[in-house]
Amino acid sequence: MTLQPLSDSEFDRLSDILGRLGDKRAMNLEQLDGFLAAVICSPDDIPQSEYAQEIWGCDIWSEDGFTSDPLLQDAMSLIIRHQDAISYTLRSGEVFTPLLLEDEHGIARANDWAMGFLRGMELRRKKWASLLNDDQNAGSLVPIFALAHECDPDPEMRPYKEPPSAEQRDKLIVGAAAGVMRIYHYFETQRLITKPLFGDTTYRRVEPKVGRNELCLCGSGKKFKRCCGKATLH
Repeated sequence: MTLQPLSDSEFDRLSDILGRLGDKRAMNLEQLDGFLAAVICSPDDIPQSEYAQEIWGCDIWSEDGFTSDPLLQDAMSLIIRHQDAISYTLRSGEVFTPLLLEDEHGIARANDWAMGFLRGMELRRKKWASLLNDDQNAGSLVPIFALAHECDPDPEMRPYKEPPSAEQRDKLIVGAAAGVMRIYHYFETQRLITKPLFGDTTYRRVEPKVGRNELCLCGSGKKFKRCCGKATLH
């Protein structure tokens, strides 16, 4: 099968359909990109019928609804192609770049992307617990949690008292992108332990271990246990 990444016009079309068919929980393009990244990184394969309903935020997804609605068919075709493009990037080892939308000030905040990633994690909450409890690798999630909880309604969940600087935000976005690549290989490694497909593979940890009493990697100045280390899946 030939890989066909979406063009700008196809992204625009998908964005329009998401807005027209979904309810108030429906994802925008940025949230969708983060969500699909989490689905691809997931410890378990997640069937389309399960994750599609989460994308639309309502009960629009059903076999009858899909076959009778050409807009939904078009949207899912575009979503699957974008998912394939993300999967190829992670599988091939190329640099993963999240799809981010700019606000009215021209700033790509990445909050929606990170919240989309957490929604993808929620589909397999118990299976993700192994990474959250892994002292050596849980740091891969720190930038994602920091971005997702930046504007949390609960002030205690926010890693910063003030919005991060442009430099801090850029570091968080780069860290989140690198974290996705490490997470993908982390769970791939777990699968290879029980079902080796490509021979022995060793992955090197490329980030420092974060102790609960050490400063959080997100740069907030708080201890890890008081910052991103307390973030949980809701």
